[in-house]
Amino acid sequence: MLDAAIGSGRHERACVFEVFARRLPDGRRYGVVAGTGRLLELVEQFRFGDEELSFLSRNAIVRPETIDWLANYRFSGNITGYQEGDAYFPGSPVLIVEGSFAEAVILETLALSVLNYDSAVASAAARMVSAADSRPIAEMGSRRTGERSAVASARAAYIAGFSATSNLEAGRSWGVPTMGTAAHSFTLLHDSEEEAFQAQVDALGPSTTLLVDTYDIERGVAIAVKVAGTKLGAVRIDSGDLTVQVAAVRAQLDALGATSTRITVTNDLDEHAIAALSASPVNSFGVGTSVVTGSGHPAAGMVYKLVAHQDDSGAWVSVAKKSTGKVTVGGHKGAIRTLDNGVATTELLYQTEEKTPTATGRDLIVPLMTGGTADARWLGDSGTLTARDHREDALAELPQNAFRLSRGEPVLPTLYR
Repeated sequence: MLDAAIGSGRHERACVFEVFARRLPDGRRYGVVAGTGRLLELVEQFRFGDEELSFLSRNAIVRPETIDWLANYRFSGNITGYQEGDAYFPGSPVLIVEGSFAEAVILETLALSVLNYDSAVASAAARMVSAADSRPIAEMGSRRTGERSAVASARAAYIAGFSATSNLEAGRSWGVPTMGTAAHSFTLLHDSEEEAFQAQVDALGPSTTLLVDTYDIERGVAIAVKVAGTKLGAVRIDSGDLTVQVAAVRAQLDALGATSTRITVTNDLDEHAIAALSASPVNSFGVGTSVVTGSGHPAAGMVYKLVAHQDDSGAWVSVAKKSTGKVTVGGHKGAIRTLDNGVATTELLYQTEEKTPTATGRDLIVPLMTGGTADARWLGDSGTLTARDHREDALAELPQNAFRLSRGEPVLPTLYR
C-alpha cells in the first residue's frame, strides 16, 4: 500500500486512522484497554535499519524510491485515544492516529498486534479479578505463550488487577511485582518431601509457600507444618477437586495450629473456576494458560481503519466501509461515557468537527503522542501503575451486571451523535 501510494502521489495526504473493535468476544459485557504504554514506546523506536531495507530491496518487495522513504521513517504525527486501563465497547475509538497516509498506515500491524493481544489478556484478567472478590491472583502463564508475549501478558494482567507475576522480566521491564513457588521437580529432586521442604525453608524462611500435592496432600501438609512450623506462610495445591481439597487442607492446618497459613490454588483456573471457589477458604490464586490466552479469546478483534483524509483542497473528507457485516462509521470522533449518579449509562461517540454534545459524563479521549513524542505519563513503570489505577476507577463506574460471568450483551450501548 505504501509503495503504491507513493507511486500515485497520495502518500502525503493527511489522514486519520482509528482502532476499534466491531464487537466484544462472544458473551462478554465489557473489554479493558491494555498495551497502550507498550505501543507508544514501540512507535517512538520504530525504524527501518540497513538489514530490513536490504531485505526489501533484495527481494524487490518495494521500489527504490520507497526504500529511500523508509530509510528516513520516523512517525511524527499525533496519537490520541482511550487511557490505558479504561473499559471499551463495540465501536469505541480506542486509538486515533493522525498523520500522513504513509506515516500512519505503516503502523497498522504494530498497533493491532499490541492492542489486540494485551487487551484480550486484560479483558479476561479483569473478569478473573472480579470473580476472586478481592483475593489476590498471580499471573503464572509464561510457559503457555511466546517468550515476548509472556512479558506483555504479565503487564496486561497486572493492569487488570492481578497482584503479581512469576515472570521476572516483566518485573524488570515494567515494575510488575514478582513472586514464585517451587515446582514438583524440586520435590522430586530430593530423596524425600521433608528434605525438599527443609531446603526451601532454609533458603527462603518459613514464610515461603510449600507445594504439598506431589505425592499425598494430607501427608504433604503435615510435613510442611513439621518443617516450617505453625508460622508457615502458605501451601499450594495444584491438583484434585479443589473445593474438597481446600476445605480439608484448611481444617488440617487449623488442627495443626497453623491458623495463619494461607492456601493458594493453581490448577488450570479460569474465571469460572475461580467463581466456583468463592465459598471455599482459598486465600489466593495462580492463573496460567487461561489468562495468557484471553480465556478462550486470544485476540480482542480490533481493527485499524481509515476514517478521514484531506482532499486536494485541504478539506476533510469522512470515509467509511460499506461492506456487508463490516460497515464502519467515518469521521474523526470523540467519545464520552455518560453517567447517571456516577454509574455509566452510554458510550457516546460524536464527530469532532461538530459541536461537542451536551452530556454529563467523562471525556474518554486523552493525548497519547504529540509530534511523534509519547506523553511520558503513560510510559514505563509509572505508566503501568497509572493504567492499573485507572482500570480500577473505570470499572467502578460500570453497572453491577457488567461483572456477571454469564453470557450477555455489552453492558453499555454505543450511540453515535
